[in-house]
Amino acid sequence: MITERRAVRNPAFEKITRRWLDHPEELAEEFAKAWFKLLHRDMGPAIRYRGPLVPTETYVWQDNVPAQEDAVVSDADVASLKAQILASGLTVPQLVSTAWKAAATFRGSDFRGGANGGRIRLQPQLGWESNETDDLAQVIAALEQIQKSFNGDSGTKVSFADLVVLGGVVAVEKAAKDAGIEVSVPFTPGRTDASQESTDVESFAHLEPAYDGFRNYEGKGNALQAEYNLVDKANLLTLTAPEMTVLVGGLRVLGANHGNSTHGVLTENVGQLTNDFFVNILDMDTVWATSPSEDGTYVGKDRSSGADKWTGTRVDLVFAANSELRALAEVYAEDDAKEAFVTDFVAAWTKVSELDRYDRV
Repeated sequence: MITERRAVRNPAFEKITRRWLDHPEELAEEFAKAWFKLLHRDMGPAIRYRGPLVPTETYVWQDNVPAQEDAVVSDADVASLKAQILASGLTVPQLVSTAWKAAATFRGSDFRGGANGGRIRLQPQLGWESNETDDLAQVIAALEQIQKSFNGDSGTKVSFADLVVLGGVVAVEKAAKDAGIEVSVPFTPGRTDASQESTDVESFAHLEPAYDGFRNYEGKGNALQAEYNLVDKANLLTLTAPEMTVLVGGLRVLGANHGNSTHGVLTENVGQLTNDFFVNILDMDTVWATSPSEDGTYVGKDRSSGADKWTGTRVDLVFAANSELRALAEVYAEDDAKEAFVTDFVAAWTKVSELDRYDRV
């Protein structure tokens, strides 16, 4: 007797199978649901389904978010919310990293994850080691206070999910302005907030990043080297090589690294959206050598004096070592590329922020 047949005699399974023996219509219904899940598991939320046979019933495994019912915030509302976020005391690195953590859970392989739903404030995402719970909780508390105040005083409502993304918008605009470049980062409201009850904790646990080279985060037990994991992450986010390159360079100088690590933060002006990462990773006056104290880390020394200047990871140095990525880095390192760098960063940032906006398709 094969294992599957023996399993049905297990007391727990036998209780179910004997009921199906007496009620075959229930077996047929459960089989249909299981088959439907098998075929649609990688299609994302039900809003992505098309055709006359789309069922009206939805399931928790689809990671659905509520439909937008209230009027979305106006341009004037957005301006007011931006001012409140700027006055909240939250820093550019905090706002950028939180917005990235929320949006970068997206997986183009099965259309799961993303910022919509605001699930970064819920379990299991709130407790993920990769999300740095203590710092994340501070940002969440500040944004929830802004949400509560705005929703109590205004006829319109803003979702927490929109506020997380807007926080990233505010931070990028401020960082660019501090670098001497005025830029308007696109923001499209209309995200809604999921509840803890509509979130399958066990299923969502599989979305926790084991690595994220964009934030120089490398978890434990990864079989591949860090630079390959970066490319894998970029692929899940449906990014091109230029988009991956400009995002890494921007996130480094914005100080979005995991654990406030300084690896790859190749700038004296952290929090300003400059092209310093590319300028310094390609600087011929810097000699890179393996760090004697930390695996996978390198020390950049001044070629003349031998003094330590920077530290970086394999992810950082790949933009100097790989021919294709180095060519892209050289473009952004040019003296006249500062505005182009900011423009391209904003475009790639906005793309990641809106990957899960199926309501706009």
